[in-house]
Amino acid sequence: MTNYKKRKTFCRNSVKPLYVYITKISPNGMAWMFHMVVKLILLTAIFLIIDFVFKLIINNISRFFHNQDKFPIMKSIYQSKITNSIAHLVALLVIGSIHESIFSGALRNTTKFIIRSVNLGLVLIFAGMLYRGLTAFRNYFIIKQDFYKIMALNAISETMKILGIFIFSIVGICVIFGIKGSTIVGSLGAITAVLVLVFRDTILGFVTGIHVSTSKSLKVGDWIGIPKYNIEGNILDISLLTTKITNFDKTVSTIPTYDLLTTEIRNLQVMSESKTRRIKKSIYFNINSFKFLTEEDIERLKEINLISEYLEGKNNELRKEKENLKHNDKIVNGRQLTNIGVFRHYAQRYIENDPDVDHEEMRMVRQLDITPQGLPLEIYCFANDSEWEHFERIQADIFDHLLVASKEFELQVMQINIKV
Repeated sequence: MTNYKKRKTFCRNSVKPLYVYITKISPNGMAWMFHMVVKLILLTAIFLIIDFVFKLIINNISRFFHNQDKFPIMKSIYQSKITNSIAHLVALLVIGSIHESIFSGALRNTTKFIIRSVNLGLVLIFAGMLYRGLTAFRNYFIIKQDFYKIMALNAISETMKILGIFIFSIVGICVIFGIKGSTIVGSLGAITAVLVLVFRDTILGFVTGIHVSTSKSLKVGDWIGIPKYNIEGNILDISLLTTKITNFDKTVSTIPTYDLLTTEIRNLQVMSESKTRRIKKSIYFNINSFKFLTEEDIERLKEINLISEYLEGKNNELRKEKENLKHNDKIVNGRQLTNIGVFRHYAQRYIENDPDVDHEEMRMVRQLDITPQGLPLEIYCFANDSEWEHFERIQADIFDHLLVASKEFELQVMQINIKV
């Protein structure tokens, strides 16, 4: 007699008294239920013991690979707890191979249920291994700080999780009820259109995640603005269905992920990383305050250092042109200096000499189209510090100065007076 047969005979003789005892205490017709409960309890206890031993061994071995700089793959596997799933799988396979030898000849009526339970457990363990495997991939790229691949992996993994739930659910139903998978899959043909409608956002989110990661237009941590929703902040998370954005007022906004593909998104991260930020702001002047400059005005404005040379040269140039004109005593004849024009030149010279303005970027002062509120004079330049607080200070300093300096040119800044 082989060792297997001896072990089988020993297990049968050991369990037989338990079988007889349960049969005696069970109500008529309910013995099979008591048999099944006892069998499940015993197998579960054996499973937990084996699982604990294997988990202890595997985790102790994995401690040698905790250094994420040397072993980033092993570290990501350990963090995702795939090792626990391996221990579960080994323990369940052991249970599946020994339960018949333990209970052979006893509690035979419940064997079919136990086999299906073991098979269902295998399905659940494989589903868990898939989920944790995807998490391990994500952890690996987090360690490498490859945010674009994380985004693509998020889209793929979330889609695979949804498909996995669907597939493993079908397999689980087939295992529990002992039916063929083709029977269930065949019945799904009639509701394909409904499934496509239900998973519309999932499909769009998957396409968006792949597109954004391959184009490298956005990533987690980027500073973005979405005019459609009046949102501006940093991307907190991009998942398959939703994208979370941390606003600057410490609130969190959630938008559908497919909006990243279909909605206007302003990515301000490049500006932040370049350490420069654009200033584009206008001052509105009352047109009625515009005038030609007289000789007295010009002499007075020559005392302003930034435009003294400009006024000297321009005034001599215009004086020579006027000598050849008839009625040159009339100020409107020929080209003349105006207070708004000279102020525009002064503003240009001011931003060119401002140490807080980036000198490698465009610096321009220009007139925009006249509006009912007056003539806009736009300041266009770039601050050399993109940090929000510093940027606002630089911008405010420029406009504080120009608003007050405009009084020296006898210009009137437009403002609406509300009568109470």
